[in-house]
Amino acid sequence: MTISKNMSIIEVVQKYPKTIEVFRNYGMGCLGCAAARFENIEQGAVAHGIDVDALIADLNKATSEGCSGGSCGCGCGS
Repeated sequence: MTISKNMSIIEVVQKYPKTIEVFRNYGMGCLGCAAARFENIEQGAVAHGIDVDALIADLNKATSEGCSGGSCGCGCGS
């Protein structure tokens, strides 16, 4: 599955734990806050003044690294 800007932040973090570091690197460390439960990635990025396209690219890169053969451990199911 490809991560898109319309996906909820919490959905992405739960499905792909590797993305936590990416969110933190972009200054979005409040993954446990109430807003993360209902905001999508685009809304969170805009609120933090972040380039959403760059964030999405890095999130997708993080989920694809090491994900082959079903043993990556990121929870993606590959």
